[in-house]
This record gives sequence, structure tokens and C-alpha cells, in this order.
Amino acid sequence: MSAPAGAWRLDVALDGQMPEALRSRARAAGRRRGQLVRRALVAADVVGLALALLVAELLFGTRGEADRLGPLAEYLLFLATLPGWVVMAKLYRLYDNDDERADHTTIDDFVGVFHLATVGTWCVFALAWASGAADPGMTRLVVFWLLAVAFVTSARAAARSWCRRHPSYLQNTIIVGAGDVGQLVGRKLLMHREYGINLLGFVDSDPRERRADLEGVSVLGPPERLPHLVDSLGVERVVIAFSSESTDSTLDLVSRLKQLDVQVDIVPRLFDVVGPHVKIHAVEGMPLVALPTAKRFPFSRTLKRTVDIVGASLLLLITSPIFAFAAWRIRRDSPGPVFFRQTRLGQDMREFTILKFRTMRVDTDDSAHRAFIRDTMSSSAIPTGNGLYKLNRDDAVTASGRWLRKTSLDELPQLLNVLRGQMAIVGPRPCLAYECEHFEPHHYERFSVPQGITGLWQVTARAHATFGEALDLDVAYARSWSLGLDLWLMLRTPLHMLRRKGTA
Repeated sequence: MSAPAGAWRLDVALDGQMPEALRSRARAAGRRRGQLVRRALVAADVVGLALALLVAELLFGTRGEADRLGPLAEYLLFLATLPGWVVMAKLYRLYDNDDERADHTTIDDFVGVFHLATVGTWCVFALAWASGAADPGMTRLVVFWLLAVAFVTSARAAARSWCRRHPSYLQNTIIVGAGDVGQLVGRKLLMHREYGINLLGFVDSDPRERRADLEGVSVLGPPERLPHLVDSLGVERVVIAFSSESTDSTLDLVSRLKQLDVQVDIVPRLFDVVGPHVKIHAVEGMPLVALPTAKRFPFSRTLKRTVDIVGASLLLLITSPIFAFAAWRIRRDSPGPVFFRQTRLGQDMREFTILKFRTMRVDTDDSAHRAFIRDTMSSSAIPTGNGLYKLNRDDAVTASGRWLRKTSLDELPQLLNVLRGQMAIVGPRPCLAYECEHFEPHHYERFSVPQGITGLWQVTARAHATFGEALDLDVAYARSWSLGLDLWLMLRTPLHMLRRKGTA
């Protein structure tokens, strides 16, 4: 007799025996992502620094009689200081984040790498000056510093790219709690393969009815079996997601997990209002989560607008050949205008006409999109057949439109909207008027800032999020907007575009 729809399959027998399929899936992932990535990053830092020194030496040579040993003195000094560079990188926590944070990227390291290169360069200069072992000269020192920032960052990106293809990068993961929140976390982990999470299943003594998009993921038993599962399946990460167990039982479970050297992630009770940039402080040892407030310079909005004008102008100049090619392709593929014009809502819900490259046939009916918005407001919505929250309009999309959508180049004409002051480079996605019919009251906060081409939703979720979740991300951006957040999103947007697959 088959199990009813939504029923869970128990993958661990009462005697603790696990099916071979589960063991095989656990063995497919390696062990200790942290060790793999740390070694790769140490090697990347050494290679980046060595290349920076070599290129600076090739460009400027030695300083003649001042360096009686020639470049040999500088090479020996560099080798002697290498352990110091690695120690400083460790102090800046440049080796500690990849096994702790599933979404960590090289862009998140940039400030730390910049500090490392700056402090390290001046320490080497002071050591050379004090010892008289070498005289690198200010010009070569500055060039080395700039090259060190560029080469170390690039080497780290290459090292992480290699690590993500290695079996040991996958982290065997179990979620404690198979309720609505736990299953939502599971869905997000499954949809973001770039996190390197190998979700083995849930532990829960009283699971909720299973979501349809978690087919194949099982309950592995009650929480008290978790230590045994960690040992048997090589689990490296456990996510505590609103388990029905008592607080004392959960605390005891976390303590036992920490003794097993497992990364423990805890979904906070008020996760709806806790953003990615919260800080932890303490009152007599009791940790408190500090929600960031908008701390802006007096001229922050003026600076943001200046960045928008300069950035949009440069991007329009750089991408002008793409504009010409896209216009030719669009006119060749189907009759109609090059640009698609549509009324959207900008800051303070002011209407404006957005510009995009036309990707569909003229006069395409919007009823399918209206239904899609209505059906994907809830986080419990099930993704489409391609596993994404993306409306499939292959019947209306042109040949050039598929290419433009896949590369996100259909958004380029919005740079003209930025120059007109109707949009910003970074901000919430401009909404259609009928989308507001489904808004919750707090969703209107997204209109307090300029609407943008890229933003928090586009970079962190894109088609992996429901429409309601996308609105929540827009609200999170509006509440915590800063110039630093804008810069972080700008830097991550090209990386996201290059890494995207199947979201066109």
C-alpha cells in the first residue's frame, strides 16, 4: 500500500539501521569543507603575493647600488615574511568563513584582503627599512600593494571555484524540525546548489505534512538520534529550525553537537525581521541580536545619485556595441519595436515608463503573469516544472528574447531610466500596479527608496524565491539601505550573472 501524498518516509529503522541509498548519498559528499578551502586559500594568498612581487620586480627592476644583492634580498625578505602574511590573514578571519557561512564569496573577503595588503605592505617596508636588508622604493611598494590586492583576490576566486567542484566541498546536512520553517529552509538549500549543501534529511518526532517540492527528502528519526546520525553519516552541518522539542532538550542537543565538531546554524525566532547584516552584542554575557538602523551620511542620497549618474553613463558607453547588436537581433527576429515600454511604480509609488529590450511578441496577454503573481505570494508555493519560481513564456518569447533574458541584457535600457532619475542602479525591482493588489501592509515600505536595476532579491535569490519572499527582500533592503550595501550588491551582481544557470 503506497503512502498518502505528503506523507514522510522514515529512512532509519528502529534498530538504527540505515538504507544503503542514504549511506551512499552521504558518502558522495566529502568531509571537512573547511580544511579543503583553508588550504586552497592559503595557497592562493601565497601565489597572489608572489605574483605581485614578481610583476613589480619585472616592471621596475632593482634600485642599483642601493640593493647590493639585487632582487635576491627582496625575495629572501618576502619568503621570511610569508608566515606573517598568513597569520595576519588568519587574524582578519580570511580562512574561517567558508565552512561557517554557506553563501560566503570572495567579494565578502575584499575588505579583509585590502586591509591585509595594506598592513602587510607597510610592515614589510618597515622591516626592510629597519634591517637595511632591502630598499624596495616607494613606487615599487605602491605597485606591489595594488597588485597584491588584485592578485590575491583573483587567486582566492580561482581557489574557491576549484573547491566547489571538489567532492569535499559538499557538506552533509540535517535539519532539526520538519515544520513549516524547517521545510522552507530545506527547500531553499535544495534550490541553491552553489551553497554546497548535501541535504540528507530531517529529524523530528512530529513532522508536518511534507511539501511537494521536498520529494525524496526523508525524516531520519527523532532528534535524540541525531548524534548517532552525525557519526554514521559524516554530518558536518545541522540547522535548528523551530523544533517541537523543549528548549532544554534543544540546548542539550546543541551542546552535544558542538562536542562532535559540527557547524550548528539556528534559525532565529523572529527570522522575518532579522536581516543578513545583524550584529551580536551582550549584556552580562547574554547575547542580543542588534537590528541595524539606517546610519547615513548627510549627503548619502546625493552620493547615491552621483554614483548612479556616473555608473549609468559609463555602462551605456561600454555596452553601446551590445545595444546595437541587440537592436539588430530584435528587429530581425520579429516585427515590432526594439524597446518594450511598460508603466511601473517608482519611489513613493510614482508612475514612470520603464524601458527594456523587447523579448516577447507584440501584444502578449498578461493574464498568465497576473495568475503567477497571485499563486506565488506564499512561501508555501510550489516551483514550476524547472524547479524555479519563473513563469514559462516560451510560447511568446522570441529567439533573441531567450538570449537576452538568459544573460539579463534585456535590462540594459533601464540605464536610461537611471539617467532620467526614475530609477537607481541598486534598489527594489519596480512593481506593476496590479502586483500591489497582493501586498501586505509592510510591503509598501519598499517604495521608500528608489527602485533599481539590481538589488538584494536579484543577487541573493532571483527565481529561487516566491513573489512574496522577493517582496520581503525588497523591504529588508529599504530598511537597511546604505552606500556600503549598494557597493556590495554592485560587486556581486556580475558574479551572480555569470554563475546563473537555468533562470532565464
